Amino acid sequence: MKKPSKINKAAVASLVLALSVPAVAAASDSQEDTSYTPVREIAEKLNVQVRWDQSAHTITLNKGDQTLVITPDETQGVLNGKTVQVGGSVRLVAGRTLVPAAFLSGIFGEASASSGSLNDSSDSDNKADSFFKEFQAGNGTKAADYMSPALKKALPVQALNMLWSNYEQLYGKAVSGEPLKTEQDNAVHHNVTYSVQMGQIPLNITLRLSTDGLVDDMLITPASAAGYQKPAYDNPTVYTEQEIRIGTGDFALPGTLTLPQGDGPFPAVVLVHGSGPQDRDTSTGAAKPLRDLAVGLAAKGIAVLRYDKVTYEHTFKIAGDPKLTLKRETVDDAISAVNLLKQTPKIDAEHVFVAGHSQGGFAMPLIIDADQNHDITGAILLSGPSSSFADTLIEQQQELVARIKELGQDSTPYEQQAAVWTGIANLVNNPQYTVDHMPENFPLSPAYWWFEQKNYKPTVLAQKQHTPMLVLQGENDWQVTMKQFKQWESTLKDRSDVEFKSYPNMTHLLANYDGISTGAEYVKPSNVSSELISDMAAWIQRLNKV
Repeated sequence: MKKPSKINKAAVASLVLALSVPAVAAASDSQEDTSYTPVREIAEKLNVQVRWDQSAHTITLNKGDQTLVITPDETQGVLNGKTVQVGGSVRLVAGRTLVPAAFLSGIFGEASASSGSLNDSSDSDNKADSFFKEFQAGNGTKAADYMSPALKKALPVQALNMLWSNYEQLYGKAVSGEPLKTEQDNAVHHNVTYSVQMGQIPLNITLRLSTDGLVDDMLITPASAAGYQKPAYDNPTVYTEQEIRIGTGDFALPGTLTLPQGDGPFPAVVLVHGSGPQDRDTSTGAAKPLRDLAVGLAAKGIAVLRYDKVTYEHTFKIAGDPKLTLKRETVDDAISAVNLLKQTPKIDAEHVFVAGHSQGGFAMPLIIDADQNHDITGAILLSGPSSSFADTLIEQQQELVARIKELGQDSTPYEQQAAVWTGIANLVNNPQYTVDHMPENFPLSPAYWWFEQKNYKPTVLAQKQHTPMLVLQGENDWQVTMKQFKQWESTLKDRSDVEFKSYPNMTHLLANYDGISTGAEYVKPSNVSSELISDMAAWIQRLNKV
């Protein structure tokens, strides 16, 4: 196989691996740009009485002649019988109700002390601000003083010295002025995000703080103004959500358990993301497909567990592993999630399923193979590749170029992008390179990830397995094409426990789109097909009765 003469590393740096999503920045609701605080903490400081109504799923706050009623996931409350805007959605995190920090003070008066957020600590804020200041200045030695031992190990001072300047080379110099600072919490970290304008690109730098206020990791991504819209089938009255933690130690993951109303026990599904640093919703442009799946399935009596991917929550720590594998990136955490569900109240431990989107579907045979105790009742593949990763990448780029030409658009930049990725895939496929003999200066890190699984083909492993599978595919998907779906069908045709279905207009984000999908439409609000959710639910319920 001919080795490409040269690979443009700058082009590689500017691309996001598009097997799961193209180079579209993750969406953020307006509520994400707000500092949140626990209701009970600020209520105590304001001398406000708080009452939780389990049956109505509401929180009532009372002080003097002021009575406020709020509901989790709603953006409005009711104050003395009149509707008021919360300033963001009311959130339920780790068993605590959160609202925008200024909301209650504006109604009941100023608190005697600053309310802050879940990890309310001026010391934590100072450490985050101090780290960010030194990080921007390229003072890695000083910035390291505010880092956790785990991050220090993964991100040496020498690399930290150069990191900010590398982003400036990629995006442009940061615009002077005080950056917008927001805060948010999950079951693992207190997150402080600085929004910085770099050249023409707004960038979000999220510092993930440990319980002692040290910077435990970072996530640096382009911001997006695209707005997600909840689907029509999202009915918050039929489910509850709670923040959970998967695993322990330096790589524990935060997630959300969506439970149907009632006593259960409920069949349950673990959702597994595609490639890249994905949050628990797989936020892409103006879409959140994993969130849609969670609320849609919960409305049909099925519990759903979704979680932030290890490359999203622990971006730099996991990247510091020179021998990162697909198993470590995707498989291990999926198995941990299955184990957690089996020990969770209201979950039917005998009926736990796993659904993988894109790379999550690609890894599904590995997940089943790792399920040594046969805890997984069934597996669902949502636009999952059937070929090797490198071959899928080549086919994906060819498909995108063909679609751009079909639309009559200028295909030159897409052909250039395709040449870069095809060159990388050809390097991986070159028989002279193995995990023990990798090419020098491979443009993507860690190279080990690519070569360790270069010969893995999901269909070959799936042929030998016996866990029931449902393979679903969008016919309007350019990232994982119908050719991949047909390969699943032909290879597994002798397995009576595998079902297949494709959907004419469905894209890679599992949403219906009447035009030719190229990824450009991802910036427009979309939701997962209700037909797909119904088919998943029917299949799960059928196996639940076996």
